[in-house]
Amino acid sequence: MDPLTADIIIVGGVVLAPVALGAAGFTSAGIAAGSIAAKMMSAAAIANGGGVAAGSIVAVLQAAGMGGLSTTATAAVASAGGAVAAAATSLFS
Repeated sequence: MDPLTADIIIVGGVVLAPVALGAAGFTSAGIAAGSIAAKMMSAAAIANGGGVAAGSIVAVLQAAGMGGLSTTATAAVASAGGAVAAAATSLFS
């Protein structure tokens, strides 16, 4: 893959990350009932004895959905989104 295509994929992953979070149920108003996010939260709470652990993937994604990420967390989510987008592109190329 040439560098320009890789850059486009990474930027696309970063731009689409909020859309994907919202579609999964991680919204600015909280976790949407009946969503994938709600199922993840339920599983995390069961695994942790009734609560969602701070710093867990559910907690980080919810913070991202609410727009409350630190610079480091934003970079991590953006990198993960870019990696997923790059992997998806390589699978479908």
